[in-house]
Amino acid sequence: MGSNFHTHSVFCDGKDAPEALCERALELGFEALGFSGHSPLSFDPCGMRDPLAYRAEISRLKEVYRGRLDIFCGIEQDYFSGYRAPGWDYAIGSVHYVNHKGQYLPVDWSAEETERIVRQDYEGDAMAFCEDYYALVGRVAEVTGCDIIGHLDLIRKFDEAGTMFPEGAPRYRAAVLSALDRLRAGERVFEINTGAMARGYRTTPYPSDWILRELHDRGARIMLGSDCHDRRFLDGGFDAARAAALRAGFRTAVIWSRDGFAERPL
Repeated sequence: MGSNFHTHSVFCDGKDAPEALCERALELGFEALGFSGHSPLSFDPCGMRDPLAYRAEISRLKEVYRGRLDIFCGIEQDYFSGYRAPGWDYAIGSVHYVNHKGQYLPVDWSAEETERIVRQDYEGDAMAFCEDYYALVGRVAEVTGCDIIGHLDLIRKFDEAGTMFPEGAPRYRAAVLSALDRLRAGERVFEINTGAMARGYRTTPYPSDWILRELHDRGARIMLGSDCHDRRFLDGGFDAARAAALRAGFRTAVIWSRDGFAERPL
């Protein structure tokens, strides 16, 4: 039995209607499907335009699929959207932007935009960009009230080879570890996210292996998420995510259930 709790539909920047995603989940033999529309954000074109309509549609589908598929209405709460509103089944906390000198700069827009930000806004200091990003990641739980930490090292979406953001750099590692300290990682659920694999930007999920080992050693829990924007990839990359989790020492992952988090063997 499978599941996915990081799912985007036409209510934000996904390609498919929620019902089409539910049908795909049934085809895959899923036990549960969680929707996680992007929280509204005035400067973000990917945010939900009509959260009330989104909630109404997911509520309808809960009844349509009752007994066949457990459906949950979640939200991906961006750092700059502030604390989550009440009524969501769960929230994924994510950082998609940094605020640098009064400008909101995207972390995951494109390789070209990332290079431009480092070159122009950070005057070539890529590590300063990372430090600003991970400083926000370290506060994302307290700012958003999230249940799950989303795609921790999203800043490396277009830099799997580490040419711009080398993971061995002392400043990079210090920024990551500081974020984990601030998050109290042992108390959190962290997502292993395969979304960039489906889009062809990466061949591996994030977080990176060394971060997953650090999370394991700190006692964190993990959840697999495909960050689905296209129903064809609802379970895309899950074999790679499980393999990464096992390499790091994890033997279980959590899913969201009617009673909250529930452990499942990898």
